[in-house]
Amino acid sequence: MERLPKSIVPIIIVVVVGIIFIANSTVNINSGQAGVLFERFGGGVVTDEAPLEEGFHIVAPWNSVFVYDVRQQTIDESMKVLSSNGLDITLDVTIWFEPTYDQLGLLHKERGENYIRKLIQPAVRSASRTVVGRYKPEELYAQKRESIQNEMYDETQQLLKNQYVQVNRILVRDVSLPATIKQAIERKLKQEQESLEYEFRLEKAAKEKQRQEIEAEGKARANEILSASLTDKILQEKGIQATIELSKSENSKVIVIGSGKDGMPIILGNN
Repeated sequence: MERLPKSIVPIIIVVVVGIIFIANSTVNINSGQAGVLFERFGGGVVTDEAPLEEGFHIVAPWNSVFVYDVRQQTIDESMKVLSSNGLDITLDVTIWFEPTYDQLGLLHKERGENYIRKLIQPAVRSASRTVVGRYKPEELYAQKRESIQNEMYDETQQLLKNQYVQVNRILVRDVSLPATIKQAIERKLKQEQESLEYEFRLEKAAKEKQRQEIEAEGKARANEILSASLTDKILQEKGIQATIELSKSENSKVIVIGSGKDGMPIILGNN
């Protein structure tokens, strides 16, 4: 094998060093990510400048770039907490969160890359224990899930204040009670429902009775008014009108004028 000319060796060395330099000096940040620059000889983590945005970047080979996902992320947590009377409650929650973009350097410097495990998860667990500890099991079973979520969110926000992350929402997927407690609560709720149905039937019957009484009273009052308005002359006139109408009928009959009570006609025959 022939040896390379001595003049080419320096060129090869320069090319290799150049390739290594370029390889260590380029950073590609993907969509939904941002980079935190660490200057080895310039004061460490850069916190007073905006993070490196998506795209291709060239940095000094002795510096480092730590890439973070800055999109909204999701954590599913299942934890056991205690109710106000000391019973175990299993709580399944989902947390939506993201790092605060403009403070990504501070997050990296003060909390590190494992901020989810060190910061967010402990805060949510603590908030869950605080909120669930305010309620009895039957209250958790019947309580609106949205109100529990809101309380947990507020507690978490307080714990993560000035921690360079933001929690967008906490969703309670499930609240699991001990089987015996759950059965007892369901029996109680069933009894309460049956009681409400019985009260509804009683109230309906009472209203129907009241309606009938009002209707009967109205009819009686109408009859009183009608009786008071029917004088002897009016009745006699009505009788005469009825006699005239009957006399026009084709059926055979005999009409005796003035022989009835109070001088009213008597009609005989209805062939």
